[in-house]
Amino acid sequence: MPTPGGLHAHVLDTLGQRIVDGTLAPGTVLRPDDVVDEFGVSRSVVREALRVLQSLGLVEPRQRVGTQVQPSTRWELLAPSVIRWRGSSGAYFTQQRELLELRLGIEPVAAWLTAGHGGAAADAVLSAAEDMVTAVAAGDGRAYLDADVRFHRALLTGSGNSVFAHFAGTVEALLRTRTSESRDTITGWTAEAAARHQAVGRAVVGREAQLASDATADLVRTTRDEFVAEAR
Repeated sequence: MPTPGGLHAHVLDTLGQRIVDGTLAPGTVLRPDDVVDEFGVSRSVVREALRVLQSLGLVEPRQRVGTQVQPSTRWELLAPSVIRWRGSSGAYFTQQRELLELRLGIEPVAAWLTAGHGGAAADAVLSAAEDMVTAVAAGDGRAYLDADVRFHRALLTGSGNSVFAHFAGTVEALLRTRTSESRDTITGWTAEAAARHQAVGRAVVGREAQLASDATADLVRTTRDEFVAEAR
């Protein structure tokens, strides 16, 4: 039998995915008794799942109405859970484009700052990029993804900007949505993409701030353009 935590996660993920997919349309009232009956869980499990959905902006309790599903304009679009649900929905390519455009405004600045700091943070960026190159040569997509996540986390946290560091969780969630997306041929990781990451890493380690920023902008812009072309 699943643990209480497992039951909570199952109810939360199922309801969250239904809302993001549009199966539960905005304005739909979620009745706890119906959720209890469907999933065979306790009311406390349902309350906790609804509480988390409310914190993410997906539902809102209304007096004399009940817990109503909210439109996407209310969602916490940078929350990893929402990113994961959107990544499994028809909004996959839209989300990739939107967040890549946001990253285009953040990561080049983070690279500039990280290059200025140098040291272990810069070394971590280059090390992750070189692991990506190695993973491409070995045809190991899992190792590539893990190194890609480490690369962007190191780039953002190495900036010394706590807001950028917080954004690393958003970027990781976005990257990880690509692993199961059958429509996305970009999940066939390429040597060219790894080389672009390596160019950033070398500039950061060399403390060439402007070059690091420019190389990061090229990296993110190229990826954005690939997704735009893929969505057509």
